[in-house]
Amino acid sequence: MYKKLSILFLCFFLLVLCGCAANETEDDGKLKVVTTIYAPYDFVREIAGDEVNVSMLLSPGEESHSFDPSPQDIIDINECDLFIYNGGENDGWIDDVLDGVDGNVQTLKMMDCTGEFYIEEETVGGGHTHDHDAHDEHEEYDEHVWASPANAVKIVNAICGRLSELDPLHSDIYMQNCREYTDRLLLISSKTEEIIANSKRKLIVFGDRFPLRYYVEEFGLDYYAAFPGCAEDTETNPQIIIELIDIVKDNDIPVIFKTELSNGNIAETISEATGAKVRTFYTCHNVSRDDYENQTGYIDMMNSNMELLMEALN
Repeated sequence: MYKKLSILFLCFFLLVLCGCAANETEDDGKLKVVTTIYAPYDFVREIAGDEVNVSMLLSPGEESHSFDPSPQDIIDINECDLFIYNGGENDGWIDDVLDGVDGNVQTLKMMDCTGEFYIEEETVGGGHTHDHDAHDEHEEYDEHVWASPANAVKIVNAICGRLSELDPLHSDIYMQNCREYTDRLLLISSKTEEIIANSKRKLIVFGDRFPLRYYVEEFGLDYYAAFPGCAEDTETNPQIIIELIDIVKDNDIPVIFKTELSNGNIAETISEATGAKVRTFYTCHNVSRDDYENQTGYIDMMNSNMELLMEALN
């Protein structure tokens, strides 16, 4: 990892030394915001509209857990006014990058905005526990804090505050857009709570990684999943599949979920064995090229998830 970062820094300095004139572009005076993943990218769009230039390091359709920054990514971070990232272990490369960029770059960690953290759980092949106080040397915090609409409200307010500090001339616009957007997020939360309260079951099953711990904690759902959210090894495990098939059959589960950008192989296998339908549940870390071009937003994805819950819990 350090060797890779050293190479990246070398490329960065070579680009700066050899291509300064070529890289000069006209400054339109707008704030430049860079985000690592899609959720904060969309939050900035909703808050700031055309008042800022926002970009995302991930390419549409790219897997976030295997992301490595390019020399251009480092240049973009160095030249931005605000860099927004999650701040978990998966973002370990960022501290090294920030040590080597201009000290004037402002940063915002989403995990600093939300407060409470939950441990990633093994729900099959290792037992399912809701003991939030149980810790051992192998446990890791779930990093996907943005997946909860309640947490999204906190993150959006933090982004709004930072944009207003950096660009007070447009702070009224940012604050008004923020109020309207958080109202929509709170409406999603209340509608989702109502759906779950009127459902006949509270259990969802994922034949996939499960980066939705904060979502289920917000809404009081139980879950089983093939792998934790940041699992590196997602090779097909027959024992895990057997356990999930039994859970789906025993609980008469009508829907088995996979996440966006997943190949869905495990979910399809469980579906074939049980008759449960496979549906895609959005985690909002990134989107497909089509969703990106259609400007599918966090609200759209959460509304889709809400409709899927109606099918899965009844």
